[in-house]
Amino acid sequence: MKTFMGYIIILITIPIMALLFSNLYSEWLKYTPFGEYIEANVTIDDISLPSMSYITAGNGEVISQITNNEKRIYLADIDIPQVLKDAFVTTEDRTFFEHQGVDFASIGRAILVNSKQNDIKQGGSTITQQLARNLYLNQDKTYNRKLTELLYSFEIEKHYSKDQILEMYINAIYFGNGAYGIEAAAQTYFNKPTIQLSKGELLFLAAIPNNPSLYNPIKHFKETKIRQERIIDQLTQQNKLSLNEAESIKQQQFVLKQGNTIDRYPDYVTYVEKEVRQLVADQEGYNRNLNSTSETVRNETEKKLNDKVKHLLESGVTIHTALDQQLQKQVQHSMQDYIPYPDIESSVVVIQHHTHELVSLTGAKDYKKYSFHRAYQSFRQPGSAIKPLLVYGPYLDMKEASLYETVDGSSFCKDGYCPGNAGNGSYGRVSILKAFSRSYNTPALRLFDQNGIRNSFAYLDYFNFQKVEKKDYRLPAAIGGFTYGMSPLELTAAYTSFYDGDYQQPRAIRKITDQNGKILYQWHNKPVKVWKSSTVSKMRKLLNSVVTEGTARKANYSTAGYIGGKTGTTNDTKDLWFIGLNDTYTTGVWVGKDLPENIEYISSPHLYIWRSIMSQL
Repeated sequence: MKTFMGYIIILITIPIMALLFSNLYSEWLKYTPFGEYIEANVTIDDISLPSMSYITAGNGEVISQITNNEKRIYLADIDIPQVLKDAFVTTEDRTFFEHQGVDFASIGRAILVNSKQNDIKQGGSTITQQLARNLYLNQDKTYNRKLTELLYSFEIEKHYSKDQILEMYINAIYFGNGAYGIEAAAQTYFNKPTIQLSKGELLFLAAIPNNPSLYNPIKHFKETKIRQERIIDQLTQQNKLSLNEAESIKQQQFVLKQGNTIDRYPDYVTYVEKEVRQLVADQEGYNRNLNSTSETVRNETEKKLNDKVKHLLESGVTIHTALDQQLQKQVQHSMQDYIPYPDIESSVVVIQHHTHELVSLTGAKDYKKYSFHRAYQSFRQPGSAIKPLLVYGPYLDMKEASLYETVDGSSFCKDGYCPGNAGNGSYGRVSILKAFSRSYNTPALRLFDQNGIRNSFAYLDYFNFQKVEKKDYRLPAAIGGFTYGMSPLELTAAYTSFYDGDYQQPRAIRKITDQNGKILYQWHNKPVKVWKSSTVSKMRKLLNSVVTEGTARKANYSTAGYIGGKTGTTNDTKDLWFIGLNDTYTTGVWVGKDLPENIEYISSPHLYIWRSIMSQL
C-alpha cells in the first residue's frame, strides 16, 4: 500500500515540478539586468531648464522679461562661485562626488527615522535625486515617487558629469518669490548679478532653498541670517573656510535691494508676443494647416504651434524689436493730454515707412497688459479715411487722371442708396483736389462707381484687411460703410504705400536670437508694388492739401519737409480718424468709445494728438 501511494505521489509531483521548472526557465529567459531595465524604462532627454527670455527695444535695452512663471537666468558652471558649490555640497550631499546618484547609507538612516515616525519625515536625497525630482517628478512624499527618483538619478549620473549635475542643480532649485536658480535669486534679492555678490551674500542666498517659505529673506530676514551662519560653520568644519574668513563673512553687513521683473510698455510688448507666434508659424510652415477647412487639422496645428512657442520662450531667447521708447512715451502723453474724458479711448500706430518697422503702438490711454488692445483687436468703420485707398488711389492709378479734373459734387442716388455730403451740402463741378481736401462724399461715390467696385476692391487686396468681406463690395464702402471695418494698425499700415508706392506689412520684431546670439527667426517679407509712381506723386499732393487747406488744418505744423494725411469721421461722430505721414513716419490715430457713441463734444483730439507726435519727430 505504501509503495502504491509513493508511485501516486511521484506521478503527481512530476508534472508539477515540470511546470515549475518550465515557468522558472521562462522567467529566466525574460531576466533583464538592472542597468538595462533602467535604460528601457527611464528616458533621459537632453536636460533644458526653462530660462527667462527677453524683449529689447530698438536701442537694445531690455523692456520685458518673459518668465512663464519661472524666473530663471541660466548660469554656466564657470560662472558659479566655488563657495556656493561648496555650500550646497556640504549642506545637502557631502558624498556627492563619491556616490553614483544614490547614497544608500543616507537612505538607510532615513528609513529608520521614518519607520519610527510612521511617516516620511526624512528623505535622504542626494543632489542628483533632488535634481531628478525637480526635472521629472513632483514633490509628493511617497515611496513610489522615491523609487522612481532613484531610477532617474542613476540615469542622470550615467549621462552627465558631477560638475554638470551640480551646475544644473544650482540653476534648477527654487529660491522663493518666483526666483529659480542662483542668478535669478541674486537679481531678485540684491538687484545685481551673481558675479558681483560677496561671499556673505552668496551664502545668505544658499540658506533659502532648504525651505523657501521659512527662509524667505523678505519676510524672515533674521531666520535666513541664522541659517546662513550655520552654513558658514559647516563649511569651516569641512575646511572649506578658515576660522578667520568665516568670522569675517558672518560680520559682513548687507541689505536687500529687491529687483523687480522688467515689464515696461505693455501695449507694445503684448503685440510683440502675438507677433512671435505669427513669426514662428510663418517660418515653421504652420500657416497652411492653420487655415485648413478641417477643424481637427487646425486644432492639432494650434497645439503644435503653442508647444513650439512655449519651448522657444523658455529657452532664454532675445526678441529684438524696433520700439522707440521716447516716442512711445510721447504718444502716451499726447493721448492723455488731449482726451481728458475717462470713457473715451484712443489708439495710435507709428510706422517707420522706409524700413516697414512698427516703432510705436498703443492700445489705450492707460493700457493694462493682455487686456483688449484697440490697435489690432478693435475693428471700426473707417469713415472717409478709406477714400485714398479705395477711391482716389485706384481712380488715379487706373485713369491716370489730373488732380484738376472735375467731378459732380451734387446729390447722388443709385439703386435706392442716396447719401449726402456733410451738412447736406450740394456742390457743382469740383476738382478732384478740392473734393478730396474737403472730403465731399458724392464726388467720391461717383469716382468709385466709375472705377467699378470690383476694380477698386482689388487694390485693397494688397493690404490683407482681416475683416473685409465680399458682402462689403457695394457703394457705401466708398465712404466707409463696411460690415466690420479695419483696425488702426491695418489702416495705418496701408497708408505707408503712399510713401513710395510699395506695401510691406510692418513688423515689430527685427529678429529672435538664442543665448549665443545666433539668429533663430526673422521676417523675410518683400514689398509689393501697389501704386504707380505717378499715382504716389498725385496722392501725396492730395494728402498734403487736407492738412494745408482741408479738413485737417488743425494737424498742420511748421516743417521744411512733407506732411499729409486724411481724416475720417463715421456717422453720428462715433469714430474719429486721422492717418498721415511725413518724410519718415506714417502715423494713425483713432479716437472713440468702445461702445460706439457720439463724441462730437470733444474738439478734434485726433488731429491734436497727431500733430503733437509728428511735430516732435
